[in-house]
Amino acid sequence: MQKILKASYIIHRAEKRIKLQFEADHVINNILKNMPGARWSHSLHCWHIPQSKPFYNDFKKMLPADWQILEKKQPSLPADLKPPVRIPVEKASIPTRESKATALAIWEICKENKLALDDFTTMLSLKAYSPNTIRTYKNEFSALLQILKKRPVHSLSAEEVRRYVLYCVETLQLSENSIHSSLNALKFYFEQVLHREKIFVEIPRPKKPFILPKVLGEQEIGKLFNALENKKHKAILFTAYSAGLRVSEVVALQMRHIDSDRMQILVENSKGKKDRYVMLSPVLLDILRNYLTTWRPRPKTYLFEGQEPGEPMSSRLAQHVFLEAKKRAGLKKHLSFHSLRHSFATHLLESGVDIKYIRDLLGHFSINTTTRYLHVKRESLVNIKSPLDELYKSGDLDF
Repeated sequence: MQKILKASYIIHRAEKRIKLQFEADHVINNILKNMPGARWSHSLHCWHIPQSKPFYNDFKKMLPADWQILEKKQPSLPADLKPPVRIPVEKASIPTRESKATALAIWEICKENKLALDDFTTMLSLKAYSPNTIRTYKNEFSALLQILKKRPVHSLSAEEVRRYVLYCVETLQLSENSIHSSLNALKFYFEQVLHREKIFVEIPRPKKPFILPKVLGEQEIGKLFNALENKKHKAILFTAYSAGLRVSEVVALQMRHIDSDRMQILVENSKGKKDRYVMLSPVLLDILRNYLTTWRPRPKTYLFEGQEPGEPMSSRLAQHVFLEAKKRAGLKKHLSFHSLRHSFATHLLESGVDIKYIRDLLGHFSINTTTRYLHVKRESLVNIKSPLDELYKSGDLDF
């Protein structure tokens, strides 16, 4: 039976890429994992590769014979935007619904817009935005600047910005999260850097899909941990699950953050630039002591050091540890390192812990973020009887 792989041309994170969509297949996944330049996108939920003819041809040659590629036409890009003094706004080339498909290309950012990008980045740093947020906003802002060519970004009107967002939604088909990031970046530039009036009030934001947290059952947690033999790798996963930590928080832990007297862990400068304390499990304390007494070279500063002594392990490597454990444990669910944090919260909720305490442990700003775990609480579903069961009990049902 012929299998289908859909290939489409996109701009992702200010780069020309080819999006690949296909039914889950370990053969194709392994091909892409071993190709330098191929990446998995959590926002797009798919693999994507560079828009390079040799690279694309090499990928096609490696596909098994039972796979067929369906290529989608390249989306249109807006033409060069000229100053509105010369061309009316309605003829400006921010894409409209009627845009025709042409070649996809990325242009050099003009000198004036490079200065705008520098001002944009400087203001983000001055306002103490996190490195991750700065990188995301910079990528989204750069994507617009590359499209503008020689048109100064400060000359865009609210209507042109709205049409650019529409282009991202309809032509590039970016995810809801990417659209929100793009809007946040543009809003920051026009309102915080240029001090314009709020022009984004009239630009509707796409509704984010309500996605339930991916949770591991207790038996699956056991399989995951038992699948690893490396003591350091085990300690990383145990730490994340036992305290509900993000991957960035785990790799940032230092020896001084572990307080065995008060049995708590200090999570320093976390998301939103907040500190918080979480519980130190007695079991985790034993695991960490076992790891630290046997691991060589013994960590000096960070609890989980990378290849360079005194430097933390990268988040990417920690994520790889989780995925390797998942693979060895034979877990087929679509899971990530963050699933350990989701499982921590859900299991606490199922054991009767007040949701307000869980909010504090997770470091959520709003209780609304924490309440989504109510939707995956197992007891909430198990204790509710389906009307089909009641109908069967009444004896009025034959099958």
